[in-house]
Amino acid sequence: MSDSEPDVVLGAFSSPDAQATPWASAAAVLGAAEVFWLSTVRPDGRPHVTPLLAAWTLGGMCFTTGGRERKALNLDSNPHCVLTTGTNALTGVDVVIEGVASAVAEHSQRAQAVMDFERKYGTHLTAPEGSWYQLGEAVLAGNVKLYRIAPTVGFAFGKLPISSQTRYTWPSR
Repeated sequence: MSDSEPDVVLGAFSSPDAQATPWASAAAVLGAAEVFWLSTVRPDGRPHVTPLLAAWTLGGMCFTTGGRERKALNLDSNPHCVLTTGTNALTGVDVVIEGVASAVAEHSQRAQAVMDFERKYGTHLTAPEGSWYQLGEAVLAGNVKLYRIAPTVGFAFGKLPISSQTRYTWPSR
């Protein structure tokens, strides 16, 4: 799923019998999740959170936005951000990816990301009745921004019946 596998460490706040969540399991959560929450920081320091579609591609988490939307304006000022997803329940696993977002400009990378998004979200992106129909064409034409979050640190929070906190760190790129 990534160009390099992260280091994996079980956190001190885990249950006594807990084990670290393998990166492959966290990556599966990211691959199956439909909705993610992106947290950015406004130029005045206030937080901003918004739901969006995202996919692991190009060695990081990718998402799209309009160039004048709040999240794009925030990232122009401060590219550090956090992307989260999970079960919204007391069971399962929640995953957090922290990193630095950058706009993807190269056409071949944009095309790869579009293929990965369309594989993940299917008819939501490819069928005329889909909520995000023709998003791929907009990405390829450059009419929307495609961002890639280069992961620096991540977490998997395993919940009931055994709580675990796993930390993932990626080598500097």
